[in-house]
Amino acid sequence: MDYSGILMIVLMLAVFYFLLIRPENKRKKEAEQMRNSLKKGDWLTTIGGVYGRVVGITDRTVVIETSEDRVRVEFLKSAIGSVGTLDEQAAAAQRPTRKKAEKKTEEETPAEQNDSWDKDESKE
Repeated sequence: MDYSGILMIVLMLAVFYFLLIRPENKRKKEAEQMRNSLKKGDWLTTIGGVYGRVVGITDRTVVIETSEDRVRVEFLKSAIGSVGTLDEQAAAAQRPTRKKAEKKTEEETPAEQNDSWDKDESKE
């Protein structure tokens, strides 16, 4: 019997799991935890870009106040994109993750080489 074909299929399934399925499940779990930890007074941004302060919470919905005029809008919890003030959200977006920081240092070296190649071509 030839087990190499079966071994390759099992190996491909393992790679799929570790590269695609597992990270996605982790992101979903973190988002669910963030939505369940909401409390009155938190600032948040919805996935549609609406920004406001939480004034009411139920099991499925969140009511936010969007302006000084006390405009209140109710959203499903699944529509919450991020929690924190705009400054906190911007700082979190600016903060590089470990993988991004490693990629930048690896990419900087070849980029310098590409610049020298471009200069040689411009002389022609």
